[in-house]
Amino acid sequence: MNRFRFPRGLALLCAGVMLVSLAGCSPAADPANTQPESALSEESQPAAPDPVSVSFVSVGDNLIHSSIYNQANDRAGGGNNYDFSAAYANVADRIAQADVATINQETVMDGIDPPSSYPLFNSPQTLGDQMIALGFDVFNLANNHMLDMGSDGLDATLQYWDSKTEVVHTGAYRNPEEFYQVESNTVNGLKIGYVGATSYTNGLSLPEGSQLTYILTSEEDLLKAKIEAARKVCDVVVVNVHWGNEYATEPTQEQRDLAQKMLNWGADVILGHHPHVLQTMEYLPKYDGEQGLVIYSLGNFISAQDQGMRMIGGMLNYTLTKHYDTDTVTVDNVSFEPVITHYDSGYKNIRLYLYSQYSNDLALAHGVRSNTSSFSMEYIDQVVSAVIPEQFWKPAASQQAA
Repeated sequence: MNRFRFPRGLALLCAGVMLVSLAGCSPAADPANTQPESALSEESQPAAPDPVSVSFVSVGDNLIHSSIYNQANDRAGGGNNYDFSAAYANVADRIAQADVATINQETVMDGIDPPSSYPLFNSPQTLGDQMIALGFDVFNLANNHMLDMGSDGLDATLQYWDSKTEVVHTGAYRNPEEFYQVESNTVNGLKIGYVGATSYTNGLSLPEGSQLTYILTSEEDLLKAKIEAARKVCDVVVVNVHWGNEYATEPTQEQRDLAQKMLNWGADVILGHHPHVLQTMEYLPKYDGEQGLVIYSLGNFISAQDQGMRMIGGMLNYTLTKHYDTDTVTVDNVSFEPVITHYDSGYKNIRLYLYSQYSNDLALAHGVRSNTSSFSMEYIDQVVSAVIPEQFWKPAASQQAA
């Protein structure tokens, strides 16, 4: 692949150097001043800090088709102006409630080329501004469309995100120095690390000699080093990974195998993207003996796709708690809520609804029924129940019966 890549041996050497430097060096002990641990009374041992928790909400692919940016342009009066707020208004309060909100930003925003849709996406940078205003704190950029505008487009997109110092972006890097930094923020006193990786880039590649880089899921040595580096300096680690087969509701064995590896390497939560439909979620054992959380695909957050299953995405709520006395991290308060992308006939007035806000009258008026005539609340319940375990979500009928 013609893009920046360390030779395999050098990559491992750099990763090793990075891990050593992150761990730091301790001064040599003075034998004269060294006491055995048994000489220290229990009273002299500092008490472990109380557990600290951070609440999260995570959503899937922010997939901005032309119908979405055209309606935003119309609402802002045309020209180079865009107002996306109406599309996201119904979910704004839920996003704002979390300590940390994460999203997979599926489209680049280079600020150079005009907005474009499938197959080569580019979104106005106003979108990013409004996603930040909506309350998103973490943007994953590692996905199969990250090179849609070429290396210049990715570089310009990274420059845009670099200027937004109030948020974190992960999954794409302008040079090796950036690659070997740990993306993180500190919330409620917890340092949270983020890692992003993608399985492929739609056959597009960077020009020979480019300093830009990203992690492919097949490059397990680099992915392992990145997660381990975050693990060493952060209290908790969240990984976004673009993987799997489009429109497949069942994760592949490769997804399942890699999920377990990433939890072993130091991840606490794994957020899956790319299939554009929901895939299952589960607890798996992780590095510290606790249970990590994996959702293999959160589906689309918003899109203008044309099939009913692709209109149903997910909003994942969870809490990460650091227990200092045992040096472990638990994933608690996990709940899943479907998010429905709704549009009128002809892809007009595209907007999001939480499942709790949606109704059968809306479903029966959805423009997607021209391709999925069965779209209804019952259809939504069936689609979600088929992939999301009952311990995380129950359809409205089941909730009412409980």
